[in-house]
Amino acid sequence: MRARSRLSPEIDLDGDGKQTGFLRLPHSVHRSAYGWIPIPIAQISNTGGNGEGPRILLMGGNHGDEYEGQVALGRLIRSLDPAEVRGRIIILPSANFPAAMAGTRTSPLDQGNLNRSFPGDPTGGPTAQIAYYIESELLPCCDFVLDIHSGGSSLTYIPSTLGRRPDTPQDLERATELMRVFGAPIGYLVAGGGWGDMTLTAAAARVGVRHMSTELAGGGQVTPAALHIAEGGVRRVLHALGALTSEPPPAEHATRLMQISGQDYYCYAPEGGLFEPLVELGAEIEAGTAAGIIHPHDTPWREPAVARFARPGTVICKRVPGRVERGDCLYHLATDLVR
Repeated sequence: MRARSRLSPEIDLDGDGKQTGFLRLPHSVHRSAYGWIPIPIAQISNTGGNGEGPRILLMGGNHGDEYEGQVALGRLIRSLDPAEVRGRIIILPSANFPAAMAGTRTSPLDQGNLNRSFPGDPTGGPTAQIAYYIESELLPCCDFVLDIHSGGSSLTYIPSTLGRRPDTPQDLERATELMRVFGAPIGYLVAGGGWGDMTLTAAAARVGVRHMSTELAGGGQVTPAALHIAEGGVRRVLHALGALTSEPPPAEHATRLMQISGQDYYCYAPEGGLFEPLVELGAEIEAGTAAGIIHPHDTPWREPAVARFARPGTVICKRVPGRVERGDCLYHLATDLVR
C-alpha cells in the first residue's frame, strides 16, 4: 500500500464549479518553521453531481523556465466557464512552482528536475514530493493528461506536440489524430527515451492514463505565435475529448507527423566554447552535415571544433545560448513517421 502524499489541496477535487487555490507542500526552513509552499491549482468541473464526463489534467511549468504553458493555462483558468465544461478539468499551471518562481528549469530548493523525478518520494525533497503527489493522487483520478512544455532557456523548437510511440496500430491512430487536433506544425512520436521511467510520460503509462506533451518554441521567452498555438490547441483537445462543449477555434496548421527513433537524432557539442550555428530550424539536412562551429575562446589561436549531424532529418530544435560545454545539445532532428 502506497504512503499518502503530504501535499494537500485547498480546493475540493470532488466538487463542481470553478475553484482556485493552492496545493500546500509542507516546507520547514529557518525563515518559516511551520511554512508551506503554495502551488497554484484550479479545477473547472460540471459533472451534474454524478461524476459524468471526462477527467482531464492540464499541466504547465513542469520546467520553470518554460513559460508558454504557464501563460496559456492561466488565461484558460480565467476564461473557462463551468457551463461550457463537461466532466472535470484540473489545471496545474506551474507544477514545479519553486522553479517557476525562479524562472529556472530546476528547483532552487533542491535542484530537482520535476520531469526527471517520477514516481517521486512522499518523504523526499520538494520536487520529489510534487512528483509523488501528481503520480499517486492526481493521475489516478484522470483519463488524460496534457503536459505543456517548450524549449525553455536553452532550446527553441518548431512548435510541436509529442508523445511516446504507442504499441498498437489503434493507439497509434488515436495519438496522431489528437496531434492533428491540437494543430501544431509538427507532431512527433518518440521510441523509448533516455530518461526511462522518471518522466511524466512514464508516470501516465504506469497509471494507465493517456498522455500528450508539447514543445512550443522556447528560448526563454513567450512568443505570440507559440502562445496562439498553445491556447487554441488546448481548447481543441478538450473539445475532442468531450470536456469542452463550446466550439474551439479551427487549427491554422496541418500537422506534419514525424518520429524520433534513437540518440543519433541529437547533435551535441564535441567540446566547450562559443557556439556558431550553421543551420536553422526547419532545415532538411544529410548525415555528416556541419551543424555548428565551437570556437575555443579561451585559446582563440586554436582551430575550432565542428559538430556534425549523425543522420539525415529535419531540424526541429536548436540551442539558443552561445556558450556551450561538451555534451550540451545543439540540435535535434525528426524524420517523417513510419507506421
